[in-house]
Amino acid sequence: MIIRKLFTFENAHIVRFCSSKRCRTSIHGHSYKAEVLLSSNFLDNAGMVYDFGLMKQNIKCIIDSFDHATTIFSGDEAEYKSDLKKHSARWVEIPLNPSAEQFCRIFFVIIDRLLSTTIMQNGEREVKLESIIVHETDTGYAQCFRDDAYNAKMGEINLDRIVFSQAVIDEWDDKELFEKIKFKKPIVNAKDV
Repeated sequence: MIIRKLFTFENAHIVRFCSSKRCRTSIHGHSYKAEVLLSSNFLDNAGMVYDFGLMKQNIKCIIDSFDHATTIFSGDEAEYKSDLKKHSARWVEIPLNPSAEQFCRIFFVIIDRLLSTTIMQNGEREVKLESIIVHETDTGYAQCFRDDAYNAKMGEINLDRIVFSQAVIDEWDDKELFEKIKFKKPIVNAKDV
């Protein structure tokens, strides 16, 4: 069975090297929608694949880290990156060009790792991430599956090269959440949300 949870975030970026002149030359923003699709062949103690309330915890925290933030491509010019960081408290630097496709892949890798290290508390079993869909506009979206997320031909997603600004980290309930995800440290689901 598959369940789907929709999250929203507002984000600004420049997508270098794309065909659209406005997109590659000017900072612009989108009202994104991110859909997280989880599956399992089992249901938990309440008859659910995974409680939507649990998805509002760490999964939401990861996606919300990009809300009202500027996503910066680490391969961009040093002066540009420095200026953005100087004038914006909320930013995320990623090792790939911040397209909808790469947002999908990055979210997939982070959430996949999160789920694999989570200690479940309510009978959840074999919960896996099926897909991530990122809607950049009302009419355009990208969808990522496991093969896409880990496809080196599309660029390697190295979690060590993803950097969240201190302002983003300061808003996390667990200030070490991303470090736990990166280093595969156990993350215990709350029993009551």
